[in-house]
Amino acid sequence: MTDVTIRLLIVDDHPIVRDGLRGIFAQDPDFEVVGEASDGAEAVERALALTPDVVLLDLRMPGVGGVEAIRRLRERAPQVRVLVVTTYDSDADVLPAIEAGATGYLLKDAPREELVRAVRAAHQGQAVLAPTVAQKLLGAVRAPQPAPTALLTDRELDILRLVAAGTSNKEAAKRLFISEATVKTHLLHLYGKLGVRDRAAAVAAGYQRGLLG
Repeated sequence: MTDVTIRLLIVDDHPIVRDGLRGIFAQDPDFEVVGEASDGAEAVERALALTPDVVLLDLRMPGVGGVEAIRRLRERAPQVRVLVVTTYDSDADVLPAIEAGATGYLLKDAPREELVRAVRAAHQGQAVLAPTVAQKLLGAVRAPQPAPTALLTDRELDILRLVAAGTSNKEAAKRLFISEATVKTHLLHLYGKLGVRDRAAAVAAGYQRGLLG
């Protein structure tokens, strides 16, 4: 059990899926399901009213879909982490969700333990990607990229690789023998160079530009 209770909002248009997810987290005192929603518009409304830490979000829903909901949440509640939990892992689903600002992307067939771990990691701002999703990102851009490694310094590349492996800022600082503040500074620099705003998008950009493999 942790010192902090992670507040969850569950968003899916299928009541049985919402019930299943609620049941998983109801068993763990580290989590509190503060609300549910059945589409993207309701998700944004509930997130603003209930201030969850992590939103578990399906992608394909009637009305406002998941990707648009992620964009709206990034604009109106940027402190909220969004973990996509869906059946779909095509390029057309994965890439827009990550680019919109999702912290992680899991499939609904993930084991309970993996889902719980992913929510904890997302709460810490760590990128969480299902293996098949990581492969989609790896193959997303097949055209050669001009001198991709020239974009980042060696230290920034080290940190990007650690982020892709799910390492926290504190752990990265220990491994690289630098301060956590220095890690954060390098992250801000590489975000700027890659044109992204968070860790998950940085990992996606790293795969697309051939920096990770």
